[in-house]
Amino acid sequence: MRKIDIHVHSRIYLTKEEEKSVLYRPGTEKLTYATPEQILEFYKELGVEKGVLLLSEAPEGMHYTSTNQEAMRIVRKYPGLFYWFCSIDPRCETNREDTDLSYYINHFKKYGAKGIGEVTVKLPFLDDRMQNLFRHAELCEMPLLFHVGTDYSSYGIYDVLGLKQLEETLIRFPKLIFIGHSQPFWAEIGAGIEEKDRDGYPSGPVKKTGRVVELMRKYNNLHADLSANSGYNAVTRDPDFGYAFLEEFKDRIYYGTDICSSRKEKSFQLSDFLYQGLEQNKLSESAYNKICRENALRILER
Repeated sequence: MRKIDIHVHSRIYLTKEEEKSVLYRPGTEKLTYATPEQILEFYKELGVEKGVLLLSEAPEGMHYTSTNQEAMRIVRKYPGLFYWFCSIDPRCETNREDTDLSYYINHFKKYGAKGIGEVTVKLPFLDDRMQNLFRHAELCEMPLLFHVGTDYSSYGIYDVLGLKQLEETLIRFPKLIFIGHSQPFWAEIGAGIEEKDRDGYPSGPVKKTGRVVELMRKYNNLHADLSANSGYNAVTRDPDFGYAFLEEFKDRIYYGTDICSSRKEKSFQLSDFLYQGLEQNKLSESAYNKICRENALRILER
């Protein structure tokens, strides 16, 4: 069974001459988004059929602004490799809480967008403009994949320890599928973390379930993206707990990579971790299939 990747970033392939003008991430040696050709090679290794191309036109945390127009060009050229989510900045046009964001969402939905994300804008969940985005996403029946941030992180929807604003938002928009991602989101899979741990990768056994588990038990509209080192670390730091978590929420969890450069990442090992769970009877075949493929297709092939 070939997997669906809920979270990947890419850029248009450039000629050798054009590559000279590429803007790389500050403090790195020629790192920027991978090309579709590079992603295809990763996917062959990982057993992935297609990925969901995520983008952000918000400036926070970005060295390279990926636009809706660029995403549409990539998907038209590589229809067998990508689905795509559109980017909607809640501050666009009027920078007000009453902007008709459905106008933009429905336009991109018409041209194949399957959801909204990755939402990385650094505003609180309960900011009126963020709430306006959630309201229109729900009206347009578009799932929304978000990155949780902190007051000291460079990007991500801001929330405090305990994810209290996220919970209030889940209550307000019960028909909207929220797909959670990032270190401050996954750090709270276990209880007892401190503020200093939120933007990192807590290690060791999960002695008591945290807010992510609590929220997923209470709100069926909260889903989870396993991509990047944050998702990988959350379910592998305590493997027995991780497999139990995956089994419990098998209908609302998605396999992902968060490929955002041309180098291999530690999180690529998630593919092996899931398969090992299946082989060792720690993860049911049903859970494995849903997490790796079926859950994603349910929202992508509607």
